[in-house]
Amino acid sequence: MNSESREFSTKVLIFLSISFMAHLILNAVIGVPIFQHQIIHSYTINAALAVGIFWGLTSLKTKYSNQIGFMFLASSFIKFFVFFMVFYSPYKADGKIVFLEFVSFFIPYTICLILETYFLSKQLNQM
Repeated sequence: MNSESREFSTKVLIFLSISFMAHLILNAVIGVPIFQHQIIHSYTINAALAVGIFWGLTSLKTKYSNQIGFMFLASSFIKFFVFFMVFYSPYKADGKIVFLEFVSFFIPYTICLILETYFLSKQLNQM
């Protein structure tokens, strides 16, 4: 793992840990079970996907520098595929997706997406 990937992985871990703790505290404050809506799976799967995709894209950036943007877009499709395979059915089991289910997935997804975009654009600007 190169230094950029290590730095990215560390940032993902830090930001998601802070967000996860805040999320659990907020769940406790509003009176819902803190670990409901597959929150642990959501954070871990989003972190693993972000680190894996970032590692893959950074390892391919010199060989496929002209196509790296398309590869990044393809990675978003991979994330949506994983969402529909892992989370959609349990979230939709009662016939609707409630706000708490939505944010349980969307918060870690958004944090990872922002970090991926920032770090990848920083690397591509150095090329």
